[in-house]
Amino acid sequence: MNILDIVGPVMVGPSSSHTAGAVRIGQTAGRLLGEKVAAADIRLHGSFWATGKGHGTDRAIVAGLLGFAVDDPRIPNSFQEAQRAGMRFVIGSITLLNAHPNSVRLQLTGQSGRTLEVIGSSIGGGRICINEIDGLTANFSGEAPTLVVYNQDKPGCIVKVTRQLEQSKINVATMQVYRDERGGHAVMVIEVDQAVPAGCIAQLEREDGIEKVIYL
Repeated sequence: MNILDIVGPVMVGPSSSHTAGAVRIGQTAGRLLGEKVAAADIRLHGSFWATGKGHGTDRAIVAGLLGFAVDDPRIPNSFQEAQRAGMRFVIGSITLLNAHPNSVRLQLTGQSGRTLEVIGSSIGGGRICINEIDGLTANFSGEAPTLVVYNQDKPGCIVKVTRQLEQSKINVATMQVYRDERGGHAVMVIEVDQAVPAGCIAQLEREDGIEKVIYL
């Protein structure tokens, strides 16, 4: 067991689950959006809602959306920082089916108008899991280099992605594939061992059947 699993990360407290984990969910969602967050609808589930205000979960998520690190001293004042940055947000509660008690649904709008919906959970020791992206199931932490590939659910898309990774000498650590329905939309979540070159990502985006590529 890693020592951080016991003592938690270096952070602004008071809770690794309710504070540091919440910051990281916000950070990861912002990176998935790929641009500065202009507006956020933040809905807290379970323990995040019941005890989150006392633990600063609401402020931690806003801080993460602003790109703050878990030990940033501005976290307690993130609401004011968001106002200065021009980021609008609302916070409320939600009941999510079969969700971890420390979960949040984020509906984000970027400065260009791009939108993204993410459900994430804080699973202890500052660690997180991204559970859904735009309604499609996912299961990743964002700690390793990660590709999120949106594609049409048709033959050949997986081969195109893995071929490009092979040509760039990128080793796949884990790969998950999900779809909304047969022949509909699908998503690949691929954690890799090396950084993915920008040229590889650009080539993936040009492939037929690939709709969008996000790189963390």
